[in-house]
Amino acid sequence: WCNEEDHLRLISMQMGGDLKTVYKRLVTAVNDIEKRIPFSHNDRLGFLTFCPTNLGTTVRASVHIKLPKLAADKAKLEEIAGKYHLQVRGTRGEHTEAEGGVYDISNKRRMGLTEYEAVKEMYDG
Repeated sequence: WCNEEDHLRLISMQMGGDLKTVYKRLVTAVNDIEKRIPFSHNDRLGFLTFCPTNLGTTVRASVHIKLPKLAADKAKLEEIAGKYHLQVRGTRGEHTEAEGGVYDISNKRRMGLTEYEAVKEMYDG
């Protein structure tokens, strides 16, 4: 995507649970782009973005997962997500509803941790 929420958005995705391959593909793409176009970076804030929620690593690692029992108790789902620093979104992204009990679950924090730690936080949660 170009000039949507930020100037550039890179997405690496595939079906299944092989997060290692998805992450490696993303890192390769970022490194290739950064060789040609340096990203704005601040020692305190991390990578600079238009949207302040993306400051820091800018990494939002997410999975689409069916949670039928938790879908029946949205408060419990939000409680568990908060405990593990996760964000719950609908199937089609921010401010949308889940479809068929399928949610987009991602890391909530982007500042104060590395890109790898952001992905691992989502995975561990």
